[in-house]
Parts: sequence; structure tokens; C-alpha cells
Amino acid sequence: MRWALVEREGGGGRLVRIGVDGRALGNVVEVPAGGLVEAVRAREAEGDVRWVWRATADLHPRLLAAGVRVERCYDVGAAEALLGGHEGHWGRPRSLAAAWARLHRLPVPQDPPPRSTEQHPSLFDPGPVPLPPGTDPLEALLEVYADQQRRHRAAEHPDRMTLLTAGESAGTLVAAEMTRAGIPWRADVHRELLTELLGERYPGVQEPRRLAELADEVSRAFGGARVRPDLPSDIVRAFARAGVALSSTRAWELRGIDHPAVPHLLEYKKLYRVHTAHGWAWLQAWVRDGRFRPEYMPGGTVTGRWTTNGGGALQIPKVVRRAVVADPGWRLVVADADQMEPRVLAAVSRDPGLMEVAAQPGDLYTALSDRAFAGNRDQAKLALLSAVYGQTSGDALKFLADLRRRFPAAVAYVDEAARAGEEGRLVRTWLGRTCPPAVGADAWGEEAGLPQEAGGGAGPGGGSAYGYASRDARARGRFTRNFVVQGSAADWAVLMLAALRQALSGLGLRAELAFFQHDEVIVHCPEEEAGEVVEAIRLAGARAAAVAFGDTGVRFPFTTAVVGCYADAK
Repeated sequence: MRWALVEREGGGGRLVRIGVDGRALGNVVEVPAGGLVEAVRAREAEGDVRWVWRATADLHPRLLAAGVRVERCYDVGAAEALLGGHEGHWGRPRSLAAAWARLHRLPVPQDPPPRSTEQHPSLFDPGPVPLPPGTDPLEALLEVYADQQRRHRAAEHPDRMTLLTAGESAGTLVAAEMTRAGIPWRADVHRELLTELLGERYPGVQEPRRLAELADEVSRAFGGARVRPDLPSDIVRAFARAGVALSSTRAWELRGIDHPAVPHLLEYKKLYRVHTAHGWAWLQAWVRDGRFRPEYMPGGTVTGRWTTNGGGALQIPKVVRRAVVADPGWRLVVADADQMEPRVLAAVSRDPGLMEVAAQPGDLYTALSDRAFAGNRDQAKLALLSAVYGQTSGDALKFLADLRRRFPAAVAYVDEAARAGEEGRLVRTWLGRTCPPAVGADAWGEEAGLPQEAGGGAGPGGGSAYGYASRDARARGRFTRNFVVQGSAADWAVLMLAALRQALSGLGLRAELAFFQHDEVIVHCPEEEAGEVVEAIRLAGARAAAVAFGDTGVRFPFTTAVVGCYADAK
């Protein structure tokens, strides 16, 4: 049963039951001021409801604050972003007002900048993009929804595209709920580890003691002249005076230099990152009432991976994870998807040999090495990652050739994606998420194709090279080669989250989804529920694989740890 919903000022709104085509199936229900929450609650109690609304982020947080949990929704903004990308217009405005304006060939309003988070309210938060004066919001919603249903039917694979939109909409519910639940965070532990790592803070001085000491060590190593380690230009000039030419001050380049300043510089860089990204100022700004509550942005990157609006939630250093501690009597269930992208390649390429390898229990690379690389796991891993990321030099080229002979369909799948990218064609994930027609160096971040204007989201991490932002066709081919795998993995991940959310609710558990990044999920739960949560995660992964990819036999296992502290899971 679908109900279209628009909110009015003062907590009122309008509801109407609709069919799959967006047509009203009854009279409009006028909800008086202050009554919308109870209207939603009443219909949720009836069961089997899917809400159609302009954007989950506009309303769901307030429903959650009132104790109302929405089971299912259709987020018009999320759908518009996916459909626009599928039609070759990735990144265009996605609001209800923008979609309605396009339908009527009117000037399209721009989307607002990312909204402030719960911890950082703004007096100037613009809120939803307004419709033109005199436009009925409910009629506009129904018109846009009906048009989106038509566009789903016109997609290359309509059923897959519909599934992707449903998953992305479910992801918006998960995101709002995780923001409200927050990550359990011990501020006292965080302060202790900062003092342990960085030393005391001097009154009126920016740098804590340990950073000041390391800065002095760096200067002494260069002969005593003042060198500021936080200024790359200072470092480059200092090395130049020592007869060493640097192209950058990145850690990997510094490690290749034999100079007494290098160890101090590397240590300074590591601690400076903690100080600036997760130091005392971060703690004061982001942790409230024992929780860190980042605002998650589902599908925040080209590939569909999530980002966060500030707070750096997706780049929590391992040392800082010591502060992520479960509540008394509760546990953190930390689950990492094992070798997700190679398994996704097996599922989407339909390569019989690789599907058979990925169906076996245990380590995928070991199973692959036993089949094709004489038991050499390192060679098997290098070959498979070379196929996904386009490495074609050194040993990678030889091992890739071996992989191509053994698993031709898998390699051909990513080869075709690279070729399509080089030729400027649209490239899609298995479910239909689409890579932009061109990836300009001025439009994309270094990691995961994240638009610079999208806010402070984190990149993928893990050392994988996702940032092939360049104007030339060859670079786009490398990007699209990986896109079809990484993007399909993101599609699987959001379906897994939706299945896990549904399972935890269906079991009647108190467990809460607390954190998600790429291939890792954390559930905060009472200690006695941990076993059920572990099994729910396993089943959610299997269910998402079956729904997304069909009966391939490919396993999507997790490495799961039940811990009191996040740092103990690694």
C-alpha cells in the first residue's frame, strides 16, 4: 500500500493513497497542524505501507524523534539522482522542485548545499527547494512520481533499476536512523589517548607538546634553521638546501629518502593528522551525550559509496577507535565483508570458473591460487586486482594474462567496461547505477570520484586507487573498469543494509545499526543479542546477493567480531 505524503508548516500535511502508477486511489486526507506524526504512526500500525515523499532527510528524523519508525519509503530525490544518472545526466539537481521544473520545461532550481548536521544547526539552513508559488505540492509529488515510474520502465533493465531505487530509498532510512542512534563514543577515553599521543596542550599555543618537540627535531635535522613540518613548501625548500629534490611531501616519497629528518617528519605527519582531524576541537564539536552522530549521505559518490557531511566518520584512525566503546552490558558486532569486490566480479561477469571459486568456503584468493596459480596466493591476488584496477605493468601483466586464460568471461567483463569508458559510452553497474559520460579533473575529488562540492565526505581508503580523475579517455577507461565492480559492490551493500535493518526489526531486537562504511557495518546491541545479530548479518549478506545477482552460488561471507571496543575488532 503506497501513501504519498507532503508536509505543511506547523506539523500538518496531506496524504493520499496511490497506485503503482502514481494515480490517487482515494480522497486526499487533510492532516491538521501538529497531526502528521500521529497520521504516519496510525498507518504504520496498519502494516504494509510504503511512503512516497520528496526526501527522507526532510521528515524522517522528526518522525524518529517522536518514536515513529518507518518500514519502507520511496525517496523521490534519491530516485531522481539515479534516473538522471541512468539517462546520462549524473549530478543534475535532484529535488522534487527540480524534477517538476524539468517536466514543465521551466528553469530548474539548484539543489541547496549539504544541510547542517544535528550537532551543527544553522540559522540559515535553506530547507527543501521550494516549488513555484501556486503549485500544489501533493499534485507535483504525484506527477513526478508517475514520471519516474515511466522512466524506470524505460531503463535498460527495468526490474534491476527499480530494485536499485528501492535499495537506495531504504538506505536513506538507515542513514537517518544511524545518525540518530550514533556511534557510542567515550569522550574521556578519547581525551586520554590524545594526551598519550600528543602530550599536553600549552595555553595559547596551537600545537600540543609532542608536535612541538617533533617540529624542533625536524629543524635540528636540517641544521637548526626553523622548518615548519606542517608547511609542505618549507619541507621542500629544506630538502632542496640539503641537495634532495622532492616532487611532494607525501609519506611514500619521504620514506625513500635517507635523511635524519625523515623519521621525525613521518611521525609528525601521523600525529598532526590525528590532532587536526580527531583532536580536542573535533571531540568538542562532534561528541554529545556519549555519541558521535555523523550525517550519512547515501550514494554520495559516483560509485554509490556513502559519504558523510562533516566529522570524518569514514576515516576514523585505528588509534582513535579505542574511544568507540559499547555501553555497559552492550557489545559492538563489527562485520567486514570478505573480499567483496572480487566476489562481485564473479557474480556480475557470470564467469563459470570464477563463480565456482567464489562459491567455496574460506579465503577466495587461496581458492583462486589453488585453481590457477600453483598455490601462490600473492600471485592470485595481484592478478585479480590487476583485472579490476587496470594494472598492466611488471608481474601484474603476466599474472593477468594467466587469469585471462583461466577466467575469460571475468576479465572480458571489466575489459569491456574500460573500452566503453574510453569511447565515452555510459557504463552501468549490474543494477543500473551509471557512471557519468565524462569525468573531468576539475569536477572530481581524488578518491572515489567524489564531487568537490558534495561536502566533507571521506574517500574509500584501504589503499585502492579509485581516483582516476582525468580528462583523457584512457584514464576514464581505468575508472569505468573499476566502476562496474565497485559500484555493483555498493549496490549489494545498500541492499544488505536494508535486509539487515528489516531483520533486526523483525526479530524484535533492541540492537541498533550504528555505523557503515563501504564493506563494514557495526551493530550496537545488548550482549545477549550478539549471537542473533551475527546470524542476521550473515543472512542479510546472502539475501542481498540473491536479490541483486540471482542464483550465482557466489558466497558473500563476513569476518565478524563481537567486542566491547571497536579497536579490538582489528
